[in-house]
Amino acid sequence: MNRVDFYTVDEARPEGQRWMTWSLRAAALYNLIWGAFVVVFPEALFLWAGAEPPNYPQLWQCIGMIVGVYGLGYGIAANDPIRHWPIVLVGFLGKIFGPIGFLQAGLTGAFPWKMGWTIVTNDLIWWIPFALILRESYRAHVTEPPPTQNPAEIVELLSDAKTQTGISLAELAEESRLLVVFLRHMGCTFCRETLGDLARDREAIEMSGTQIVLVHMSPEETAGKFFARYGLADVERISDPQRKLYRAFGLRRGAFSQLFGWRIWLRGFDAGILHGHGVGKLQGDGFQMPGVFLLTDGQLVRSFRHLSASDRPRYAKLTQCGPESRGDRLKP
Repeated sequence: MNRVDFYTVDEARPEGQRWMTWSLRAAALYNLIWGAFVVVFPEALFLWAGAEPPNYPQLWQCIGMIVGVYGLGYGIAANDPIRHWPIVLVGFLGKIFGPIGFLQAGLTGAFPWKMGWTIVTNDLIWWIPFALILRESYRAHVTEPPPTQNPAEIVELLSDAKTQTGISLAELAEESRLLVVFLRHMGCTFCRETLGDLARDREAIEMSGTQIVLVHMSPEETAGKFFARYGLADVERISDPQRKLYRAFGLRRGAFSQLFGWRIWLRGFDAGILHGHGVGKLQGDGFQMPGVFLLTDGQLVRSFRHLSASDRPRYAKLTQCGPESRGDRLKP
């Protein structure tokens, strides 16, 4: 079986930089000390700033406890900053909204400006390290190593990739003409739109002598029920939660603009709301990009790699041998 345009890459997770760990440990220690101080001495900061102590010190003590809990979170995140980026994100948002709230309080005279020193130490000095950690986390989740060709691994991979009926992708490719459709996660509006399009075009695709094969990232039992909603329960499908097939076919994680650009939001509103495809729970890698490949006599003859998550290929058109009007997006 000749294979064109395939590549594989090893799964890689960038190791967290030591500075990330130490930054989060410092933030954890600071939060724990500051939170404990406020709980034990709820009026101290107000007296130092020349402000009237709160009538209900218990509320200020509750804030101290919340800050201390954040410290515990930072301590946990320090063990693996890349993996625990949601904790860092929540903390970072708090450190942005806190100064905004203080500015409003200062302008209205509710707080003396001297209290702003607590904003500097609680929030502002952490903006840069937290932002850098989030940037590195984003890069780690959407960036993969450069592709390396390894035909032997590809042969083994296609033989090991089995559908729900037990037949391998390699066997299917030798036996019939295939339209292999790689899906985004099943909660994605555009994944659901794809299944609706395939259900609509299925007769035309099969009339051309082409068999549809779906590749997804969900457990098989979940996929069977999900595809049944679109009348595609009997279509051959392959569960690939580790995304080995995705990478072998050159499909990578998307950049921010490919997943969250304003055009994607507009298309999402049209597909999800106006056309009723909706949105569901994330199942699989939310950054994974989709793609479509036509295999004839065991050879890859056409491909459509999405430039954005909202791209909508014409599946029946892909199976035709004639030129495609969107040829700039298709590789013969």
